[in-house]
Amino acid sequence: MTGNALIGGLAAGLAGVAAMTVGEKLEQMVSGRPNSFVPAHTLERLLGLPVQPDSERRALNWTMHWGQGILLGAARGVMAEKGFRGPIGSFLFLNLRLLNDQTLENVTAVGSPPWTWPVDEQALDIVHKAVYAYVTGAVADLLVPGPPGVPRPVVPWAERSVSRFPVR
Repeated sequence: MTGNALIGGLAAGLAGVAAMTVGEKLEQMVSGRPNSFVPAHTLERLLGLPVQPDSERRALNWTMHWGQGILLGAARGVMAEKGFRGPIGSFLFLNLRLLNDQTLENVTAVGSPPWTWPVDEQALDIVHKAVYAYVTGAVADLLVPGPPGVPRPVVPWAERSVSRFPVR
């Protein structure tokens, strides 16, 4: 594991959580779904902080939301470095993200198992986390070199000439 994988992964996590947040806010504008304070409640329990009303939890909520997304990005950077790249690497990372959220939320007794949620909430959570995972993965794959012999992905809009990696 190199520093490049960690730093590239943190940057990728930042991009992923930014994309997820934009998607969530757009979805909330359309659906009318209120903000979730589950991240704040979870961090509150993890740190042993006193319970506060949701109206006073915005900073704690953003700290957990952004911090968890950025820090978990480091894992995707390491995955890219070790060869877990592209859509399959991002799919594996999506599962890691879902597992991380559910473990923290359920160990702290803040959340409930997702199979007990309404189906529409399950779908929304998966869609938003997929946006996070695939954006994080795409950025990590661009920033972090893979194992020897594994090329970085070709990004057509970033290429000015024909790719040196032939399509197979």
